[in-house]
Amino acid sequence: MDAFVYESDGEESTARLGRALAEELPDGTVVALCGTLGAGKTRLAQAMAEACGVNRRDVVSPTFVLMQPYHARRSLFHFDAYRIADEDEFLALGPDEYFESDGLSLVEWADRVAGCLPAEHVEVVAEVTGDSSRRFCVRAVGGRHREAIEAVGRRLGPSPQS
Repeated sequence: MDAFVYESDGEESTARLGRALAEELPDGTVVALCGTLGAGKTRLAQAMAEACGVNRRDVVSPTFVLMQPYHARRSLFHFDAYRIADEDEFLALGPDEYFESDGLSLVEWADRVAGCLPAEHVEVVAEVTGDSSRRFCVRAVGGRHREAIEAVGRRLGPSPQS
């Protein structure tokens, strides 16, 4: 399996997805987070950070600083491309250094800098489906993360709304 859809019925089930991703994805994984404002990208990032040992309250959308590093049991590098003018501006941040590290790299608004992402990454597209419900389409881009995505899907089992 290289993709699955996860239906979240609220923040706790979104957190469940984030924990599973953080615990199953190998070091050096880049996660491209896509979706509209309010779709759950930052909440998912908070859950992933918490699973890495970071206090989730410390994790906010890094829109104004563009990249925020967190170091705990596992390092997490949280990028936000919302205010990035173009891919050259994103590349000036030196993302490759972080992408090749032993932590996880999360890129919110990744569709704005798609050409800067490594060929092998995980894409998560978040969609609002109700007041508190969200749909997350999780996909391994390239073959490297296929087994991890399969493990996440098995671990989560049927979505709360499926």
